[in-house]
Amino acid sequence: MPWYRKLHWQIILGLILGVIYGTLAAARGWGAFTNDWITPFGTVFMNGLRLIAVPLVLGSLITGVASLSDLKKLSRIGGKTIGIYIGTTVVAVTLGLVIVNVLRPGDRVPDGMRQELAAMFLAQVSDPEAAAPAANEPGPQQLMVDSAQVSDREAAAATAKERGPLQLMVDIVPTNIFQSISDNRNMLQVVFLAMLMGIGLIQIPPDKAKPLLGMFDGLTQVIIRLVDLIMKIAPIGVFSLIASTITSVAGDDPNQIVQLLGALAFYMIAVIMGLLLQTLVVYPILLKLMSPMPWKTFFKGIAPAQLVAFTTSSSGATLPVTMEQVEEKLGVSEEVSSFVLPLGATINMDGTALYQAVAAVFIAQTLGMSLGIGAQLTIVLTAVLASIGTAAVPGAGIIMLVIILEAIGVPTAGIALILGVDRILDMMRTVTNVTGDAAVATVVAASENALSIPDLGETANRIRT
Repeated sequence: MPWYRKLHWQIILGLILGVIYGTLAAARGWGAFTNDWITPFGTVFMNGLRLIAVPLVLGSLITGVASLSDLKKLSRIGGKTIGIYIGTTVVAVTLGLVIVNVLRPGDRVPDGMRQELAAMFLAQVSDPEAAAPAANEPGPQQLMVDSAQVSDREAAAATAKERGPLQLMVDIVPTNIFQSISDNRNMLQVVFLAMLMGIGLIQIPPDKAKPLLGMFDGLTQVIIRLVDLIMKIAPIGVFSLIASTITSVAGDDPNQIVQLLGALAFYMIAVIMGLLLQTLVVYPILLKLMSPMPWKTFFKGIAPAQLVAFTTSSSGATLPVTMEQVEEKLGVSEEVSSFVLPLGATINMDGTALYQAVAAVFIAQTLGMSLGIGAQLTIVLTAVLASIGTAAVPGAGIIMLVIILEAIGVPTAGIALILGVDRILDMMRTVTNVTGDAAVATVVAASENALSIPDLGETANRIRT
């Protein structure tokens, strides 16, 4: 396939053309034309992403949880696997939040542009109060919106401060199923509902669960195909959103565009730094503490799978290679690898969760929104739970980012700022995802005395305690 027909190159081309057109349109005064004939394409693209967010979570998370019926045979292995997967994901999200809060790449956007971006993106939020909880700790660069919006946001923020410490837990449990799934801002409730239904399917006889499970599995497959279709218009969507953004905020000052692109470069550095720390520091420490696997042997053995992950951006497509390398080069037993790795491709998305945390905070910083402790804890919880339902296909991380932004009240239209560079980061975060799967499989095999490292022979079977 020629390079120009590959989606990621088309998205990058859309980004470049959007910047060029936006700059020209701002200089020539084509704002009205852009708003009438260019902006709607970006709106359609964003609406498509929002459209499939809820069914994707419901279908993939319900089937993922229900697949744990194998725990009847491998309850001990399953418990260890899930516990370690969740633990590494929490570490990844926390690492991402620490890095983005220290580097603060969004603060590199000029104040004037930040105010324009905030006014433009907040106008696309159907309910201005949806953004209020995320701004309950105003900073020096508080959003500049009209006085009515400020009043509403302050009132909502005051109400939020009166909420008890366990109110988040109360809010997660819905009172009405259909009301929960009808509003993308209720994504935590949707995740809770999906997990509850998955657990319920495990508890009933298989013949009774099979029809419903088949329906949700079919729903997941359909939504994955819809993701492919919607992403085909991503180049047009990126062009439209970037052109509209620049036309609205750049004015006659091209320096603001350069500064916006500089902030985007720092955002990429923050994500890449987090992914490298997770891959090259967190996983080796895990291996050192919980297995006899030398980190050099591990990375040498898993390298082919990492390369496939980098080129395909899909944990699912890489799974056969991962299983082969883990069994043949790392000495993990087939019994362990056949359970841990497919499960990891479904629920273990450390790199994706880290990226989502950095991206959500970066977008909030760019818009001048101050995220308090409550909002950042919501990011941790939502990213960890959403990673369980992330489909192992390219681009699915963007859909889950919509969920996180909706959960913390940040306008999802801000995704336009990062979508142009997403393909590069998608390749790198998939490598982290696959590496995490292999590391956990190695640790679980070591704990089950089912690890025989070829380079070390029988010594690998002496489990460290």
